[in-house]
Amino acid sequence: MDREENRTGFDSVKTVLQKEAAEIQKLADHLNQDDVNQMLLLLNECNGKVITCGCGTSGAAAKKIAHTLNCINRPAFFLSPSDALHGGMGVLQEDDLIILFSKGGHTVELESMIDSCKKKGLRTVLVTETEESNLAQKSDFLLKIKIEREPDAFNMLATASTLAVIAVFDAMSITLANHNGYTKEEFLVIHPGGEVGERLFAQTGN
Repeated sequence: MDREENRTGFDSVKTVLQKEAAEIQKLADHLNQDDVNQMLLLLNECNGKVITCGCGTSGAAAKKIAHTLNCINRPAFFLSPSDALHGGMGVLQEDDLIILFSKGGHTVELESMIDSCKKKGLRTVLVTETEESNLAQKSDFLLKIKIEREPDAFNMLATASTLAVIAVFDAMSITLANHNGYTKEEFLVIHPGGEVGERLFAQTGN
């Protein structure tokens, strides 16, 4: 890229970031309060594990969300839909909460899973943009997270929408940590490694 192309490229990157930030702000202004409070309650009162599940980009978001929940001492893990459908659902127990992530609400692999989840007695949550799908009808609870538009020219790349889902669950995780009085000492026990571990050790003296 020459100098002019570099400038154009930088401007494009900046514009995309601004569009994504604007979508997150609009989402914050229009989230359903009752639904968010219900999701917080489900996460906080889960006596088992929180299992996240999704395919493609939704799966990537689900993995990140499970890790964040673990970081606040809320046991969670990501279950691959393909593994789940070939015996992996044996790990699911009655007290667990499973959160299915599907932007369009029609992920075939998740549709194949949900009946078994119900038979095992799990509470099922669907995180999606649409309320009209078989998954939505079969889930115990639906959390709608929808943006107006993706920033790409085709309005198809799951970019801002993925950030939105992660951002909502980041916010809920921090809310739960604050509500439950999560301490630096507790955090250090499960995160002794890396710079975070070093900072926690220095601040707690443990």
